[in-house]
Amino acid sequence: MNLQLPKLTFTAQIFREGKQFVSFNPELRIASCGSTSNKAKTNLKDAIRGFLLSANKKGTLADILEEAGFVRQKKSWRDPHFVAFDRLTVV
Repeated sequence: MNLQLPKLTFTAQIFREGKQFVSFNPELRIASCGSTSNKAKTNLKDAIRGFLLSANKKGTLADILEEAGFVRQKKSWRDPHFVAFDRLTVV
């Protein structure tokens, strides 16, 4: 059975941790890793897709997407509208 997922765009933050690259999606709070930046991104996509497929199967996908800031528009979803991405130093 092939479940259809909506086309969605997510944020991927990639950083280095030792010899590994860690990828993190803040909207869903999902992380993965890989030996290269690209591999970490690919693994994050796979992790997000698996999570979304599972949520869709359980009937919780709409609630999860709404909590992550996505907006339902008839039969599709609009990505969250971010105003800025910034890094802050706190002392």
